[in-house]
Amino acid sequence: MNQPSNRIAYVQASWHDEILDRGQAAFLGALDGLGLASDQVDVVRVPGAFELPLHIRRLAKTGRYSALVAAALVVDGGIYRHEFVAEAVVSGLMQVQLETDVPVLSMVLTPHHFHNHDVHEEFFATHFEQKGAEVARACALTLESLARLETLANP
Repeated sequence: MNQPSNRIAYVQASWHDEILDRGQAAFLGALDGLGLASDQVDVVRVPGAFELPLHIRRLAKTGRYSALVAAALVVDGGIYRHEFVAEAVVSGLMQVQLETDVPVLSMVLTPHHFHNHDVHEEFFATHFEQKGAEVARACALTLESLARLETLANP
């Protein structure tokens, strides 16, 4: 596998852009203060959450990325399906991480209750801002931890 650069791929589902875009902005905004440059992030949009694992896998296999972040909001649309989708997506992301040895961070959230109205949309947009900053910190810490492991393994 190619030696990854310091690039990060941020892969975002296209459903609920008005909410997810705020998480993306928070992620990018938090990186600079964590020693990672936001201009080293490639943002990729995919149709929906279910498509995330395949796109993440293909990006991971390029060897170009040090880490990948997946972002989606999987909501209950009135059909008991969202929990299966969310579980499949998160399991797929974990499988990619273990298969490719490239860290995959998940900002795939499944709210217990979500309704398309101003109060919920603002609540979850604010929540995604918090999660964007959190996943940026987790990304930085993961890369630091893996670098330490590499140093221990190859003194």
